[in-house]
Amino acid sequence: MLVTAQELFKKAKKGGYAIGAFNTSSLEITKAIITAAEKAKSPLIIETSEGEMNALTPAVAVAEIATLAKKAKVPIVLHLDHGKSLESVKTAVEAGYTSVHLDGSSLPYDENVKVTKVAAKLAHLHKITIEGEVGHIAGSSESHNHKIEISKEDLTEPAEAQKFVKATGVDVLAVSIGNIHGVYSNPPQLDFKRLEEIAKKAKIYFSLHGGSGIPKNQIKKAIALGIVKVNVNTEIRMAFHKGILHEFEVNPNEVVPYKYLPAGGEAVEKVVAEKIRLFGSAGKA
Repeated sequence: MLVTAQELFKKAKKGGYAIGAFNTSSLEITKAIITAAEKAKSPLIIETSEGEMNALTPAVAVAEIATLAKKAKVPIVLHLDHGKSLESVKTAVEAGYTSVHLDGSSLPYDENVKVTKVAAKLAHLHKITIEGEVGHIAGSSESHNHKIEISKEDLTEPAEAQKFVKATGVDVLAVSIGNIHGVYSNPPQLDFKRLEEIAKKAKIYFSLHGGSGIPKNQIKKAIALGIVKVNVNTEIRMAFHKGILHEFEVNPNEVVPYKYLPAGGEAVEKVVAEKIRLFGSAGKA
């Protein structure tokens, strides 16, 4: 069934695990994510970026995922990932998303607070969860051959996080602690001391973006320090791509989409199953 995230995060924090937030941009990917969660008996967050939502069209994204969620044996949240504007958040809310992310991290702090506060009021009016972001999470959800350097100015400041949460009324905070979007040749080094300080000051749920490129031991430690949501996108995209390429190697003349697309879905399912085990949410539905 389709639910909002608040109760799931409450249980995750109490249980010391995190819930995977997996991006989708197609029916095959969505089905694979849900299948993996059902087999593991794990609560689930399915999300679309702003671009993915627009590519699917909001109404279609909601109709597709809500229909599958109704039949699913685990609770499912439909989340807008990195909505860059108030208009984008409004679109998702009106379409039927059960959770939204207003990412104003590229704006000046005061403007970020202003727009996120309005978005939070809208979300809460519809009784859904809202995520905000202070600090900036760099990178893009792709596989890169080069290294990336994290600017100290992009990291979340604990005192600013405390102010932001109080001023905006968000339910979840996306933190920048050395995590990046995408997979690079140099793995991230998370700043756990910073995360501890943020958690002491801002009494809220925390999400960790860039889960594709973060080493497993760092993921586990971040969860132990209070992360309840881990975003995974790049590995989903890479698995789907690799699965379909392999299918074409085996059957190069296949032209029927419903015959070759499942290979991408099977590869995605394996990635999601592995992440669910890593995050500790198996058996928690």
